Amino acid sequence: MNIDKQKFSSALAKAFSLNGMSSLLSLERSEKFYQLTVRMLEENEKYNLTAITEPNKIILNHYADCATLASRLKKGATVVDVGCGAGFPTLPLAIVRPDLKIRAIDSTAKRVNYVSETAALLGLDNVTAEVLRAEDAGRSAEYREKFDYATARAVAELRILAELCLPLVRVGGQMVAMKGKAAEFELAGAKRAIATLGGRGARVEQIELRSEDGESATHPLILIDKKEKCPSTYPRPYAQISKKPL
Repeated sequence: MNIDKQKFSSALAKAFSLNGMSSLLSLERSEKFYQLTVRMLEENEKYNLTAITEPNKIILNHYADCATLASRLKKGATVVDVGCGAGFPTLPLAIVRPDLKIRAIDSTAKRVNYVSETAALLGLDNVTAEVLRAEDAGRSAEYREKFDYATARAVAELRILAELCLPLVRVGGQMVAMKGKAAEFELAGAKRAIATLGGRGARVEQIELRSEDGESATHPLILIDKKEKCPSTYPRPYAQISKKPL
């Protein structure tokens, strides 16, 4: 894949600077983002990893977007990325926050293999990827309420997503859902589910991403604090979760 490294690095630096994240970059991290872009676009020809294929748009809509989580996670935290897909937010977050311990899970083997192989290629030893359904993880002693944070990006409607993520978060931790324009609407409809699963203080935080051409886009985050243990009856099998959300 032929991507001009100098132009890419300049665009990456400008995007992070415009959005107040310059401190997250270094020459080494910039190189990792370049390698990630080359690999993702090469693999995208074989798998449907991303609909965004223009490097500048990848930088803003994937890398800067995922990097906005960096300031919201405590040092040395454990993170489970539910439905990791093409590695967002796992891979960008692992690049800018090497102190985090990130477990990426997805039910699709080819996606998990891509994330695992890419993490190895980039030298991201803080990432482990596993083929695993979130509802199975939530019923496993190895994963249940073991993580400081559960993240998810474009995975499912919030009533469903809460039952997949909150059982994985320890009491005192937090669920962070990267959502679209319907975030406020989804949150309003998921309050019962969140409370049932031990979540409290749910709120939407509007993240504004600015581009070099002066345009901006809002990327909402839904933040949910885990205040009580999740009842042992949850999570249910996925067929029940999707058919009859809480």
